[in-house]
Amino acid sequence: MFLKKDKRPNGRIYLSIVEGYREPGTGKTKQRKVKSLGFLDDLQKEYEDPISFFSDLAKEMTEEAKENTLPLDFSFSRNETIDTSSVLRKNLGFSILSHFYHKLEINKFFINRQRNLDIQYSLNNIFQMLVYSRVLLPSSKKASFENMDNYFLDFNFHINHIYRALDYFNFYKDDLLLHIHETVRMTYGRDTSNVYYDVTNYYFEIKEPDDFRKKGVSKEHRTTPIVQMGLLMDNSGLPITYKLFEGNTNDSTTLMPVLNELKDNYNFGRVIVVADKGMNTGENIAYNIIHKNGYIYSQSVRGASAELKNYVLSDEGYEESSDGFKIKSRIVTTKIWVENTKGKKVQVEVEQKQVAFYSPDYDKRAKYEREKAVEKARKLIEHSKNGKIPPKGAQKYIASNAFNKETGEIHTELSEYHFVDADKISEEEKYDGYYVIVTSELKMPNHEILDAYRNLWKIEETFKVTKSELKTRPVYLSKREHIEAHFLTCFVSLLLLRLLQINTNQNYTTKTLVNTMNNITGTYVDKNYYMFDYFNEIVEDLGKITDIDFSKRFMTLGEIKKIISHTKN
Repeated sequence: MFLKKDKRPNGRIYLSIVEGYREPGTGKTKQRKVKSLGFLDDLQKEYEDPISFFSDLAKEMTEEAKENTLPLDFSFSRNETIDTSSVLRKNLGFSILSHFYHKLEINKFFINRQRNLDIQYSLNNIFQMLVYSRVLLPSSKKASFENMDNYFLDFNFHINHIYRALDYFNFYKDDLLLHIHETVRMTYGRDTSNVYYDVTNYYFEIKEPDDFRKKGVSKEHRTTPIVQMGLLMDNSGLPITYKLFEGNTNDSTTLMPVLNELKDNYNFGRVIVVADKGMNTGENIAYNIIHKNGYIYSQSVRGASAELKNYVLSDEGYEESSDGFKIKSRIVTTKIWVENTKGKKVQVEVEQKQVAFYSPDYDKRAKYEREKAVEKARKLIEHSKNGKIPPKGAQKYIASNAFNKETGEIHTELSEYHFVDADKISEEEKYDGYYVIVTSELKMPNHEILDAYRNLWKIEETFKVTKSELKTRPVYLSKREHIEAHFLTCFVSLLLLRLLQINTNQNYTTKTLVNTMNNITGTYVDKNYYMFDYFNEIVEDLGKITDIDFSKRFMTLGEIKKIISHTKN
């Protein structure tokens, strides 16, 4: 086998690996194409020297074809030492991510953009490295670069190229997100009958805020500066797009900017936005109505009007199941507060469906969580210093009074000022297990509204994945452009994991998938052979999805390169 170079009429050179053979009967020399590689100028964006690389690959494929008929024979010296400059064990699990990366044609996106740039390093290779590392071994950009030799990758760039590339990633961010969305839609399909929205934040290891990283309400109760992220997800659990906001941005104000971009750039039709009570504001409801979208929001029962509380707690109208679950709904004309063109708050009437339900399981969970909080409150009172209670979550169950309720006498001990507020607990308990959902979808059946709302757990779980498996925070970058690029690589990493989950029929958690890919490694033995020692039903499933045979115990470097090349087709 050898590398063939065909010059096309347009002057471009097309590379392919061909095999020479003699035609049976005539003995004439013939050639057959074994592998199409692509145009030389495109391949130069991915390989430092494509001619040399694929010439060597052709030779290895020839040797591989010969060796497949011979037994393996390795020899080792007892005194052989390990060279500190070489990595004997390398990861091949990243090839699964490579399969989806190239299915989304992210490589083509960067190769096409780079044609107009005067840079000597490959944006596509750097982006791949950052994405694969974010999934398999999340760390800093510097550490990811230093760990590149742990993968069967043929990338050649320097650490300073990575930081320069971050500026380009930020510049092309919006175009890339739209490109990915379109490719997902055409390749896998997008179910946007409902879209789910939520907000979280990510902290930075800095003390002083700046124009972007600001102090706000941290989901993790940290005091360091944060940035906010609003994430939009489709009905299948695949992320659609995201937007970063300054750390002190109110959650409820982030929805409209994200939806504006969605409508303007993604050419969506009518969507139903599903979100928790943090998004349930007059402005967001009015926005959805004006733009002919729908909404399904949760509504606080404890913070609702007296009339709505009475409706929820009244037994009248509920349909009850054998397990104690009950549900009812009504259509009402309600008033929402919106800001008019003069900047003044005014009330506007809208028709709205209100779905109330009671869940015994939610009831038990609420009581369990409260009891834990009350116990913490008791400990805070016991350990209070100088009569001061530290600002903890359980503080809301603590009341203070300088006088004894029974005798009217002034407390002589500071610790006696504080006590667990039984009245507050009693008031809260009335609403345990009760929930309300408000929606614009007046004709949608109750169970469909409830099912749509319950799917919010997918986006909440998605945020957990970004913070646990992908270790998106803390973020050590300081330039806003680099921070934006960092979250772009995290978003793509998340999408690849979600596509992998969907293609395995949701049989495995993201943690299981990541651990499995990390275990698909080969150790160098001898004569250009690597030995693989990890194979189970999960690896077999991943191999079926990507059309890769991971069951072979011994593979040459040529076979490994062939697998990696296969994922790019």
